[in-house]
Amino acid sequence: MRVEMLTKEWPPENYGGAGVHVEHLVGRLREMIDVQVQCFGRPRTDARAVPVPDFLSEANTALQTMGVDLAMTAEIPSDVEVVHSHTWYANLAGHVGGLLHEIPHVLTAHSLEPLRPWKREQLRGGFAVSSWIEETSYRGASAIIAVSEGMRRDILAHYPSVDPKRVHVVHNGIDTDVYAPSDTTSARERYGIDLAAPYALFVGRITRQKGLIHLLRAAREFDEGITLVMCASSPDTPEIARETSEAVEILRAERGERSVIWIDEQVDRPDLIELLTHALVFTCPSVYEPLGIVNLEAMACRTPVVASAVGGIPEVVVAGETGLLIDYDPNAPSIFESHFAAAVNQLAGDTALAARMGEHGRDRAVRDFTWQAIAERTIEVYRWAIEHRNE
Repeated sequence: MRVEMLTKEWPPENYGGAGVHVEHLVGRLREMIDVQVQCFGRPRTDARAVPVPDFLSEANTALQTMGVDLAMTAEIPSDVEVVHSHTWYANLAGHVGGLLHEIPHVLTAHSLEPLRPWKREQLRGGFAVSSWIEETSYRGASAIIAVSEGMRRDILAHYPSVDPKRVHVVHNGIDTDVYAPSDTTSARERYGIDLAAPYALFVGRITRQKGLIHLLRAAREFDEGITLVMCASSPDTPEIARETSEAVEILRAERGERSVIWIDEQVDRPDLIELLTHALVFTCPSVYEPLGIVNLEAMACRTPVVASAVGGIPEVVVAGETGLLIDYDPNAPSIFESHFAAAVNQLAGDTALAARMGEHGRDRAVRDFTWQAIAERTIEVYRWAIEHRNE
């Protein structure tokens, strides 16, 4: 079987969960089938990279994306049996490529545009374009892979014309040989983190979806001595960048300069694994999260998780066993923030419970979320799509 994988992100330019997913999925798929990758951006040695066309260099991001997608479509070989796209950024290439070559288009749903209205801040009118691309692609896809049961429910609720039998659940995965407890200290020393003091860790882009502003407000209620370490960069807009900076300054004014350490860059994987391993708790305050692969990364490093109970997170973090889940109500953010702080403080005050949750999290990641099983399940979806394409 020959598959053309279409994605915006590909190493070394991975900045989110979708990129991590594609990287590890392709690695395992290539052990079983022929997979070629097309991605956005600069030249790569292991994928065909497609830049934004020169004539669109100053255009809205949505138009730039369409230009890249059409260039991708033109390069799909004629002997490909399945085209597989990830996120709206590559969905148009998958949709048009499937039509052009009369082959199945399989797409993986990592998020839904209707559930990310804050993207309008970033894309402006392009948000209507990205939403149209997504809806058109979902309606036309031969098969849709949802990364969680929660994601499947969202797809069917927001795109009711999609036949439920075409939506297959295949969870995100984790390489537990790579993401495993680390005994190094170099990253903490380099970033100025006290090796003897407890810290709560956040890792994610600065976007409304990740709920960072709620975490910064919650940190004002952390017990004394708990530092918030936030690996947060790539703000969606200047407005959210400014809002985040202001919240950090308020936290420091109230609790001291060392109350928060802001690592404003993408952290290398070995450093990230060290930071995950030695955190008191990993925090995931997302207001929308189809699965939350970063929670799996923390669990694999034997770290308990405090997270919002949204989307697919409860399918990963088992409440009371591998971490604590906090209900999120967009109409009552201050309650969410107080409860989130209380959960962090609970684990800080009960290190035996925190250690036990960390152990259970590692066991769960190893047992239930291997990339080998996910790759095998993905190939099953490819075969289903080929068999049922004309139905």
